[in-house]
Amino acid sequence: MSGGVFGYAALSTRARAMYSDLFSPQDVARLGDAPDFPSLVGALKGTPYGKYISGLKDGEMTPRRVIHQIRTRLADSYSSVIQQAPGDTRPLVRQLFRYFEVGNLKAVLRSISTVSSWNSDLPAWERVREVLFPFGAFESIPAQAMVEAGNVPAAVELLRGTPYETAISFAMKRYSAEQNLFPLEVALDLDYWRNLWGEVKNLQNKKDRDMAGKLIGSLLDLNNLMWVIRYKTYHNLSEEELINYTLPFGYRVKDEDIRSIAAGADIAAVISRVHPDIPDVNALLERPQSGLPKLELLLKQRVMRQCVSAFIGDPFHIGLPLAYLLLSDFEIQDLVVLIEAKYSKLADAEYRPLLLKTTLIQ
Repeated sequence: MSGGVFGYAALSTRARAMYSDLFSPQDVARLGDAPDFPSLVGALKGTPYGKYISGLKDGEMTPRRVIHQIRTRLADSYSSVIQQAPGDTRPLVRQLFRYFEVGNLKAVLRSISTVSSWNSDLPAWERVREVLFPFGAFESIPAQAMVEAGNVPAAVELLRGTPYETAISFAMKRYSAEQNLFPLEVALDLDYWRNLWGEVKNLQNKKDRDMAGKLIGSLLDLNNLMWVIRYKTYHNLSEEELINYTLPFGYRVKDEDIRSIAAGADIAAVISRVHPDIPDVNALLERPQSGLPKLELLLKQRVMRQCVSAFIGDPFHIGLPLAYLLLSDFEIQDLVVLIEAKYSKLADAEYRPLLLKTTLIQ
């Protein structure tokens, strides 16, 4: 099926059912009231995440293991949507899902580069796999073999025939000269977003294309804007490098906005023009160490509002399942904050401002 009422009837119903299981801001606040890490895990067992963590034994109840298990729920959601989505939309959902595989690939490369500094008796792969997203049957990279290859060039050779071969092979020239993973990671990120935006443009149905463009485009804008700001603020890259390391397209953040910042324009003025609803941009940029994470949180919340709005009106488009998947990911980001905060015994004031849902202005 190519979409329309018949193509989306079952998927829309499924997406709404999954959406109804997401936490409310009040639910997240109550989880934050848990006095410690074991209490938080106990509270999560009474939620839809319960079946994913109930099988963990007491000795396995570490933050890494719990986070890995709750992320499995998101992986299952992606698998369900991919299977039910109309045929021409599946490449888009698969590419969106690859975001987590790109993260795994970067984690593998970092582990290879830093293995000599580890203070652990565990084999390299045993140490690394704990932090990887549970990509399951959709995985296309030989992660374990790459880790066991022992060096970056040998690991990259194992990517032949994968979706990442072309991008990372081109970037290896600079890696070889500098022995720095930065060009590899940038190449992977840019290639991922180019392919994702290409899949949006390839959608045959106009409603699908419009809704996917709005949701994926808002997420793309977030990343592109934060990249150029961080590259300029922390890395002092040249104008040419800033342009090369960002994307020349977007939903509301256009190429001219990125080029303007790269050329030295006032960053706050550009942000305020694109997102006039974001308050006190100048104040956020004056203290980038604390201000940029806050700006990123506000931009993520804009994407969340776009996702919520997708559930209003006509349900027969790819926007509903995409919105659910993005909201589910944001929810897990909040849970990761809570898990790490409770395990580290942080005070409320140190982590609650980082929670997306409880600080979201409706």
